[in-house]
Amino acid sequence: MSGHSKWSTIKRQKGRKDVLRSKLFTRLAREIIVAAKIGGGDPSGNARLRVAIDKAKSESLPKENIERAIKRGTGEIEGEHYEEITYECVGPGGVGIMIDCFSENRNRTVSEIRHALSRNNGNLTENGSVSWQFKQVGQILVKKEGVDEDSLMLAAIDGGAEDVITDDEEFFVVVTAADTLHKCSSHLAEAGFTIDEANLTRIATNKSEPTDDELRKVVRLLEALEELDDVKDTHVNADIPEEIYQEA
Repeated sequence: MSGHSKWSTIKRQKGRKDVLRSKLFTRLAREIIVAAKIGGGDPSGNARLRVAIDKAKSESLPKENIERAIKRGTGEIEGEHYEEITYECVGPGGVGIMIDCFSENRNRTVSEIRHALSRNNGNLTENGSVSWQFKQVGQILVKKEGVDEDSLMLAAIDGGAEDVITDDEEFFVVVTAADTLHKCSSHLAEAGFTIDEANLTRIATNKSEPTDDELRKVVRLLEALEELDDVKDTHVNADIPEEIYQEA
């Protein structure tokens, strides 16, 4: 599938080392709250909530935190009322960026995003100006070490996957339709594969081609955005080589 970017893997690896655990837990809990608010608190009938819970468990979010987040989402207990907001922007070199946020204060969130963009050569754009370059999909990461590529591909296809990307050095990236992510992830687990991560993401279907210097500026912008508490995730329509990331 065209449009795969290594940014999601790179930032994930960095996140494991650099993001404070409490901040990661906050983001995981917010995803559960919003998923439960939108689709109800029963994960068997709410695919997005199932994925959010799986993700939270993989990151060792305590069981009581998960249960409390579900109840906050369904209104059983009081708490902040988060809404899901996506902003579109253009960064250095004309790179398109999607910014997914959870916020209980829209004005504060957009103000913080504008500030990060203004300091890093980025600009907010109108809705639809960037999103047409992305497609929302499910993404499952399976470590390559000790895994037979052909066996994984067969199992992934049987589980409903659309593609298996092999160009990442550490992971096989199994791509699914957004609504079949949990089904495919469960099928792979039942087939004996260890799932390192399963989540919904956006992949670029239309690529920009910035220079290396512009890519370094893009990485700095992405990192500034992801330091904001309300930012859940960022997606970029350019391939970012790991050596560029390391230099930025």
